[in-house]
Amino acid sequence: MRGSLADEATAVLHEVGRGMGLDTEGARLMRVRSNAVFKLRGEIVVRIATAPDALTRLPVVLSVARWLAERGFPTVRPADELCDHPVVHSGRVVTFWRYVPASGRPTTTQLGRILRDLHRLPVPPFALKRLVDPLAEVRRAVDRSRDVLTPCQRAWLSERIAELTERWEDLENAGPPVLLHGDAWIDNLLRRTDGHVVLCDWDGVAVGPREWDLVHTYHGQRRFGLTAADVDAFAAAYGRDLRVWPGYSTLMEVRDMYAVGIHIRNAARDPFSRRELPRRLDSLATGDGSARWYLAPA
Repeated sequence: MRGSLADEATAVLHEVGRGMGLDTEGARLMRVRSNAVFKLRGEIVVRIATAPDALTRLPVVLSVARWLAERGFPTVRPADELCDHPVVHSGRVVTFWRYVPASGRPTTTQLGRILRDLHRLPVPPFALKRLVDPLAEVRRAVDRSRDVLTPCQRAWLSERIAELTERWEDLENAGPPVLLHGDAWIDNLLRRTDGHVVLCDWDGVAVGPREWDLVHTYHGQRRFGLTAADVDAFAAAYGRDLRVWPGYSTLMEVRDMYAVGIHIRNAARDPFSRRELPRRLDSLATGDGSARWYLAPA
């Protein structure tokens, strides 16, 4: 039996480090979600992707981060001086980033402002994914999950995903497509020691409806402990309150389902996902829209 995702990622880190002459001793595992993220000495962050489509996606992620940085947008930056392209080892895709020293927790006001500025930018002049089917990865995870989900769970999820996808396609968005971060949750905002913030984790970058970036904060109140005041501050800073949009309830249900996909994919080999997945599935199956969900500890 293979080891855990964290163990596998640690082995990949050390092997890649040896091949590049990179000191990986004392590396600190920061989190395991869609990536295993390590902090190295020398102010380098190494991200080892767990998603199956990483090799096709990550070159674009690096390009977008560079494009944003060149325009002065507050984003994390690739460590191009170390390696300017993804490295593939043992089926895993590895990228290298500059570490951002962080202090304190950012606010939803800061998140609203940074997303407002992001959505005002032009779409970058290179090919980007179009967000036309936000549940595509969840659908694939369910199809491949015979060792994690029961046949009844798989059947119910497949039917529910089909229903939500049809409702998503019927939504009327409030404006033209914009450059999306794709996972604009406050935990992907880093507050630097000088108080300014930078946006990190661009793996979901795409072109699509701005509502997709906005819904994460509202969903944070529904599932992850943000308060109504947090959401009010976010809406005021962005300049729009998603709660008055007719598609709000559908989008929240789509976001609920989206938030289950990573744990279906990782449950077989990640202890946290194995514990969290039943909680989220039970909430969806019973229609409990207020049950608290949890994030893996940093």
